[in-house]
Amino acid sequence: MPEETKTNPLIEEADKKKSEGKHMEAIRLCEKILTSDLSCTEAYEEIGDNYLSLRKYDKAEKALKQALKVDKKSANANYLLGFVHSCTGQWDKSVDLLEMADSVYPNHPEILRCLGWSMYHHGQRKRGVIILERSLFLAPNDPLILNDLGVCYLNEKEFDRSSQLFKKTLQVEPDNQKAKECLNAVKFFQREFDKLKKKK
Repeated sequence: MPEETKTNPLIEEADKKKSEGKHMEAIRLCEKILTSDLSCTEAYEEIGDNYLSLRKYDKAEKALKQALKVDKKSANANYLLGFVHSCTGQWDKSVDLLEMADSVYPNHPEILRCLGWSMYHHGQRKRGVIILERSLFLAPNDPLILNDLGVCYLNEKEFDRSSQLFKKTLQVEPDNQKAKECLNAVKFFQREFDKLKKKK
């Protein structure tokens, strides 16, 4: 992260607005930076990140591509754009960008979580699960990683492991709706699967 952008007070202010959920205000602050400095990678990244939170994927993609024009090796821009592509189901593009982010910033649990998820959905299921497991090893109480890995194991019909992961999420975050719904799904599919096995 270049020093001059890291210390820009408007970036810090935008980051604060983002964490308060004031995404449009954060975007406007970053646009203000770009009026005087068109090469501020971090401003484009912040704009992309905020549009991502607003689920405006086309606008997020535009801002993040601009960030990569300025600095094609930015781990954050590659990660965020890879995440945008995973949200829109463009798994091949997502994997390429996330692998780039991982090579610049290795062993970052959030980058690995997204890479594992995209790889799994891109057809490299085994490798995707291995990467998600590595991500979980680095951040064992992260509900997002626990849930994503749980969903993959549910798809693989590995019900015990899946159930274990969703229960762990609920220990960390007792109100996590996704984990509650998925745990019910695990129980349902396990029952159905057992019935099918008995019929054979």
